[in-house]
Amino acid sequence: MNAIHRMVDGALRLLSVYAVPLVVALLSVVALGWWTDRYVDGSGQQQVPLRVVADPGARLDPQSALRMLEGEQPVDYYETHLSEAPVWFLAATRGVPGDADYVEFPSRHALHIQCWDPASLQPLGEATRANASGALSAVKAGFAIRLWNTPTAVLCRASFAGPAHLTAVQWPAEQLLLSTQHFHRNSGLLDGGMIVLTVFILVTALINRQVLYLQFAAWLVLNLRVGSLSAGWDVQWLGQTVPESWLLPGRAISMALYAIATVTLYMTLFGPELLRTRFSPALRVTQWLALALLPLAIFLPYGSFLPVMWVFVAVGLVLLGIGLGSVIMSVQSRVALWFGASFGVTLVSNFAEVVAAALGVHDLVGIANSVTAALASNLLAALAIAEQMRLETVKRIAAQAELEHAYEAMPLGLFTLDLYGHFQSANPALCAMLGADAIIPGRTRWQQFFEDATLGRLQDGVHSRHDTELELQSRDGDRTFLARATLAHGRIEGVLEDITEKTKATEQLRFMANHDPLTKVHNRRGIEQMFEAAALSFASGKPLALAYVDLDRFKLINDLYGHAAGDEVLKQVCARMAMMLGGEQQIGRVGGDEFVIVMPDTPVPLASMICRSMVERLGQQPYRVGDKAFQVRGSIGLIEVSRGMALKDAVSAADRACREAKHGAADGLVVYERGSAAFHEREAELKLVARLSGPKPTEDMFIEMQPIMSLKRPKESLNFEVLLRMREPDGTVVTAAPVISAAEKSGRAGVIDRWVLASTLDWISANAVRLPNTRFVCMNLSGASLNDERFVQDTLEILASRSAVTDRLCIEITESVALHDLDNTRRFIEQVRAHGVKVALDDFGAGYTSFSYLKELPADVLKIDGNFIVNINAHPANVAIVEAIVNLAVNLGMKTIAEWAEDAATVRTLAEIGVDYVQGWAVARAQAPERLLQMKSSADFIEDPEVSDIVRCLASEPGQVPYELVARVH
Repeated sequence: MNAIHRMVDGALRLLSVYAVPLVVALLSVVALGWWTDRYVDGSGQQQVPLRVVADPGARLDPQSALRMLEGEQPVDYYETHLSEAPVWFLAATRGVPGDADYVEFPSRHALHIQCWDPASLQPLGEATRANASGALSAVKAGFAIRLWNTPTAVLCRASFAGPAHLTAVQWPAEQLLLSTQHFHRNSGLLDGGMIVLTVFILVTALINRQVLYLQFAAWLVLNLRVGSLSAGWDVQWLGQTVPESWLLPGRAISMALYAIATVTLYMTLFGPELLRTRFSPALRVTQWLALALLPLAIFLPYGSFLPVMWVFVAVGLVLLGIGLGSVIMSVQSRVALWFGASFGVTLVSNFAEVVAAALGVHDLVGIANSVTAALASNLLAALAIAEQMRLETVKRIAAQAELEHAYEAMPLGLFTLDLYGHFQSANPALCAMLGADAIIPGRTRWQQFFEDATLGRLQDGVHSRHDTELELQSRDGDRTFLARATLAHGRIEGVLEDITEKTKATEQLRFMANHDPLTKVHNRRGIEQMFEAAALSFASGKPLALAYVDLDRFKLINDLYGHAAGDEVLKQVCARMAMMLGGEQQIGRVGGDEFVIVMPDTPVPLASMICRSMVERLGQQPYRVGDKAFQVRGSIGLIEVSRGMALKDAVSAADRACREAKHGAADGLVVYERGSAAFHEREAELKLVARLSGPKPTEDMFIEMQPIMSLKRPKESLNFEVLLRMREPDGTVVTAAPVISAAEKSGRAGVIDRWVLASTLDWISANAVRLPNTRFVCMNLSGASLNDERFVQDTLEILASRSAVTDRLCIEITESVALHDLDNTRRFIEQVRAHGVKVALDDFGAGYTSFSYLKELPADVLKIDGNFIVNINAHPANVAIVEAIVNLAVNLGMKTIAEWAEDAATVRTLAEIGVDYVQGWAVARAQAPERLLQMKSSADFIEDPEVSDIVRCLASEPGQVPYELVARVH
């Protein structure tokens, strides 16, 4: 049965596809070639000769016109040559009187005709394109008169518009009827065929959204109208008569629009190729000519428009024809060839029409006119459209095959879901991602591979937005996917990408962004996030503590055994600390061997216990790396975070506590509770730094002076040290130490030292006469200023500008600062001594190489560190050290000054040892500058009676202290 069915199908296909079209084609050829035309045989048609007279002034009446016509020679036709003046003509009829014949005047340019009987001058009828009366009627493209009682001639008067060709043809009634039917049949066939083709192309353009087809459809309609004009059919449209008032304007506008449509279609088809050639200027000229025709058609009279149109069209046709020939020669596309042939036929026929109309060569119209051109161009255009459709079909099939191949080969998972979660399609990549052997359309569900809730999220996303993106986990949680989907035609179209490795890498990067790569604890960025999160709970009233951990002598491990061993120790240290923490307490690494611990919701007593245990655990057991063991201890500074405290301030305070613990206080742990003095000091320091960083750092600064008494001649010298002070807004006075510390941190130490130096020298200059016993005035320089090249230059300029008193200035340089850059210090000392300035080495004895560097620095004075002077009598070693320093200074030609002399016993011992000058509260505290001007010597400030007794003895016998005074002091 299947074989029989296939045979039936094949037979039907053979008949319908091949046999029927072939038979129809053969019958059509036979009919056109050999069968009789049922409409016209032409046996009764007779050409009627005419006598013609033009009436330019329209002054002739029938009688005068008849007289003039009798003198004219008969002709077969008459050309008006665009003249619109009335024309009188006399047509001699043939046949037997009484025959019912017609005389046809087939001129499509005739507008009005009126006829008379030449024998009696009786009117026979009158006709226009809109109305007819009497024996006259509109027939085909012109007019005809019915001759019931055939006269020997017919006298007529007619008016024309355009290049009229006047002829007269006599027909038997039956033959004219058949000719008229044939005329209208051909008109209907041409109209109907071209309208159907136009509608087909228009529908094709709308469906395929092709501008080319739309342009071609418009061009076909206008081609139909121009062809109808050539055949005399333009008096009607779709079987309806065109109003007479529309006829001439419609003709002009139709020809102008046809020219525009022709040029536009030409440019669409061939413009891209031709505009890149030498034909580009010619094409632009053609476009301007076509565009100019439309306003001319609207505003010029029809008779004036036609000559202009002929010139424009002739030029344009020549230019377009040349370009078309170039295209056909260069382009091998069959679509272009068919379009070019169709277009060429139209151009040739139109050119023939223009030449015939302009020159009156009507043989050309018989060879090629707009009617034949319309039929031929439409046929060729149909072939071009068919070829274009074939090519588009081939391209569509190829594109579909390529799309299917791309769909199958795409490395991303492509899928289509209905709104209920059933797969409608899926490519192999999706099956491989999901580990499915096959996905059956309509049966396999989304929920088989993902959680049920993900389908709802996907549906909500595509309905609320045009596109949605969703990260998904597989049901087993092993894989991570990224789904991008959109809603199209009631279905979910999407792409699935396996981002498991990418997600892991992203998580790793995110972890590395917040954690230390070595120890895996938090880094600085992670600490900031920890602290911010803890601050939120702190704002709700929960306590917050922060610890700073510093490993003691850890650098030795790196130096002796390498960084690999140190890194391993750090990992073990972090592991031990982590074992002591719980809850949300987290560790962060802020330096090589420094850590911060954030302890949210942890009271200070509990945090202190944890840190105490951590100190013990860190140093309890050695850390083993291979066959080596390392002992590491840690110091911790713990603070209770105050409300509103920034992280940097909290870390700074904890670091200060840790440094204090590192120096041996409290067995490795120092705790700053909220409101402790350390916090107040830190807050004051920050305010001071901000104040010194402002535009007026020296505002509210002033100087005080502490007397320095000679132990050799105490009543004969008034020397002193300048001390910096700053007055707070509340009136309290800040001493020099915190001001200098804040100035160094804010980078303004040089500014302050310049101010002190200038102010001191100016004060000495202003009061030099009142200071006859002043041999030197000491002033201390900060280390930051001494290492600032700009400050050094400014200092030398200040000294040069006040050279009269520089010999009284003694600049103190701290030992640690001097050793920082020995060459720089030596150079500075030499420069200032060149101005007469004395130099003192401050805090001598506190460093490591005090004696070794003395020979390198040409100093004038040694200021013995106060730590050797305080309670000197309680420590015999200090007495020996000070005595050695004094002997060294004597041998080097230097003077000595002992600081921090607090009592009479200290002054006595210093005098016995041989110290040159003493400074401290035993002599006087710092004084206002005005008070120094009231005294003659530093000894005048002494208030302690025992110190005064020592001074009297020293004054009476310099360098000697009586025994009885010594006993009394002890």
